[in-house]
Amino acid sequence: MKNLEDYFNILTPNDIRLKGSRMGIETILYEYIYGAKTAEEISKLYPTITLEQIYATILYYFQNQEAINQYMSNWLEYCLKSAQKQDENPPEYILKIRKLRVKHNTEINKINEYSVPN
Repeated sequence: MKNLEDYFNILTPNDIRLKGSRMGIETILYEYIYGAKTAEEISKLYPTITLEQIYATILYYFQNQEAINQYMSNWLEYCLKSAQKQDENPPEYILKIRKLRVKHNTEINKINEYSVPN
């Protein structure tokens, strides 16, 4: 029988991953805690992760709830800050896509203005 810690690579206190995977426990726990998904539903979302790994992650959460709640809070804060930073300073390709979208919508609006109703 495996020890619970055998399922994880604890790279840093804020980077815990499933062994044999690049997936962090936050991915599974986000679906479980905030998405209210069952382990079986999560396994369908992430077929490369075993049901055993998912249950181990959930059990790890329950055994370390205070620390993992802080871990999740830190992760969510990081995600929000990263998204805000990206919004404030988008990469060049995003600016190009936005410009193309405006052009496309303008052309569609012109077509709609000149179309004849049935």
